[in-house]
Amino acid sequence: AEGGEASGGAAAGRPPEAEERPDLSQASVSNGSDSESGKELVELKVIWNKNKYDVKFRLDSTGADLKQKIHSLTGLPPAMQKVMFKGLLPEEKTLREIKVTNGAKIMVVGSTINDVLAVNTPKEAAQQEVKAEENKKEPLCRQKQHRKVLDKGKPDDVMPSVKGVQERLPTVPLSGMYNKSGGKVRLTFKLEQDQLWIGTKERTEKLPMGSIKNVVSEPIEGHEDYHMMAFQLGPTEASYYWVYWVPTQYVDAIKDTVLGKWQYF
Repeated sequence: AEGGEASGGAAAGRPPEAEERPDLSQASVSNGSDSESGKELVELKVIWNKNKYDVKFRLDSTGADLKQKIHSLTGLPPAMQKVMFKGLLPEEKTLREIKVTNGAKIMVVGSTINDVLAVNTPKEAAQQEVKAEENKKEPLCRQKQHRKVLDKGKPDDVMPSVKGVQERLPTVPLSGMYNKSGGKVRLTFKLEQDQLWIGTKERTEKLPMGSIKNVVSEPIEGHEDYHMMAFQLGPTEASYYWVYWVPTQYVDAIKDTVLGKWQYF
């Protein structure tokens, strides 16, 4: 019976703490079956900038923990990471809660500080110029080209707006807006591909985020809870792609997503 007790462990009446103690030293070499003590591992493929990393990570770690791990692999600070697993990875939930399984692909989009500094200065200068230009002119919504779209009134399927609140981008496309010819337009943010899709009835333009030089917006007079917004696709204002009736709570999130967070620190 004594031999059985030694091998039977907790089942044969020994306290469970004594049983689990040896496992603690083995946490780092756990083979993934150590679920009782919360150290079950999952194998992930982390993909960033054409680099692939095979990572074993605890299933009960949070998205924020995973961002720290990605930082140690790539040098990319957590604040500059867009981490995708079936949409944007929630920082507060565990990998188990969002149903990450072995072999899952985790997409990471973002630039290191050095990459940012290399490209940031010209973009910032362009923004300063645009701001100065905007201040000189009458409000955009009074200009003739915009008036003819705005005078149509709100689209019947316009998305509801919330004043005084900044929200993250919704997981569904932003729809119920007009473009400059008064046609319906929707914006889809394809974060995995780092693209903005501008869809109309006729076609969908797939634009790399990096090709958009600037984003300008202005509240619509009399309807300040909606904005008109332009994406600058080329070197001058002539390349602005205008979108009308953007709900105000998403304006900052759109600018952050397209231009990169670091523009706004």
